[in-house]
Parts: sequence; structure tokens; C-alpha cells
Amino acid sequence: MEEDDLTPDAPGRMSFLDHLDELRRRILYTVYSVLAAGIVAFAFINRILEEVTRPMLAVLPSGTLLGTEALDPIMIYFKAGLLVAVIIASPLILLQVWYFIAPGLYSKEKRMAVPFVLTSTALFLTGAYFGHAIAFRVTWEFLAKFNPPYMNWTPTWTSAFSLYLRMVLGLGLIFQMPVVIFVLTRFGIVSAKFLIKNFKYAVLIILIVAAVASPGQDPASQMLFAAPMLVLYVISIGVAWLFGKKKPVETAEL
Repeated sequence: MEEDDLTPDAPGRMSFLDHLDELRRRILYTVYSVLAAGIVAFAFINRILEEVTRPMLAVLPSGTLLGTEALDPIMIYFKAGLLVAVIIASPLILLQVWYFIAPGLYSKEKRMAVPFVLTSTALFLTGAYFGHAIAFRVTWEFLAKFNPPYMNWTPTWTSAFSLYLRMVLGLGLIFQMPVVIFVLTRFGIVSAKFLIKNFKYAVLIILIVAAVASPGQDPASQMLFAAPMLVLYVISIGVAWLFGKKKPVETAEL
């Protein structure tokens, strides 16, 4: 094996200001990607809004969401378009993440850019779709059924879309857990043994995170956050076991 494959690029070669400049560059490219994707998103904004608001309106007696501000009609278009733009641009955004962390990896590991981007994009889209198709609908229907008969429950579009946005993006990020564990494993920060040993603490932390991060403070939405996190943690153990750094085998001198 070539020596270049066994030695990472020394982080010391980049100063603190160099790292900040690299971060600024990656953020700038991310913004450009989202702006370009926004052009595509706004071309289909009416279809997007129809798909997003359908489950919201289906359970409301009035069949409409309440707008209370003068700019609400414009803001709902803007926020929905921005959300879809982020989803469309997610492969390019994750590519910028890879470029930022790549200098600390081994030369051989840097060749995993395509698998990293494909895997992390697939996980993000899966999490976002889970939030859109299952988590949000279950939470929204639960809130509608929980509504007492003496209350005229007419949510504003701002509160409804904020709940939807946080669930879609939140679950998209949560589904990145195996990728995060892969990076931490390659940097030698965690290992499969460490994850297994601390499994009970991980379950406790996951339940706390689900209770705090879940936009709807109800048991249904909290479990919809906690259940995928538990499954992803188990998958992450397998990722750490497969890709964890192996201790070098000492060879006896002849």
C-alpha cells in the first residue's frame, strides 16, 4: 500500500484563518446551490403548496388555514420554495460538507466522496419524506383529534408550516446519524465497542432529544422522532464496526 494512503493530510498545514476561509467558501457555495435550486422550486410552487397543505386542510373543519399578517400570502410561497430548494440542493450541500472535512481524512478515504454524498443524500431524503408522509400527518391528525369540542381550532398557516418545516428538516438531519458516526469513527473519536457499551445512555439521550426536538410536544410526535433514532443508532453501530480504524498489527522481527 502506498505511503500516501496511510497518512492523512496534516491539519497543521492549515491555519485557523485558513479553516475559517474554507468554511466561508463552503457556505458561499451552499448558498449559490440553494439559490439555483430555488429557481426550479419556484417554477412548481403551486404544486408544492398543494402537496404540503393537503394533509393540513384535510382535518380542519373550515378547510382553510388562518392568515393574520399582511405578508402571509407572500411568505408562505417563499418558505415553501426555500424548503424545496434545500431538498433539491441537498447533494451539493452535502458535497460541500465533504470538502470541508476531507482535509482531515486519509488520502484513500478522500476517494469516498461519491459514496458519502450518495449515502448522506439518500438518508436525508428518506428522513425528509418520512417527516412529510408519516410523522407530520400522524402528529397533525393527533392534534386535530385532541382538540376539545368547545375550541374552534383554526391554526395559522405560520404555526402549521413551522411544525411541518421542523419535522421534515429535523428528521432529514436525524437520518444523518450513520454518516456522522462514520466520520467520527474515521477520526477515531468513537468505536463500535464504545457505542455498544453506552447503549443504555444513548437510549436515554435519544428520548430526551426526541422530547426537546419534537415540534409537537405530544407523545405521538415524540415517538415518531425517537423510534427512527433508535433504529439509526443500531445501524450506526454496524457502520462503526465495518469502517472503524483497525489497530495496527505488530509484526515480530525475524
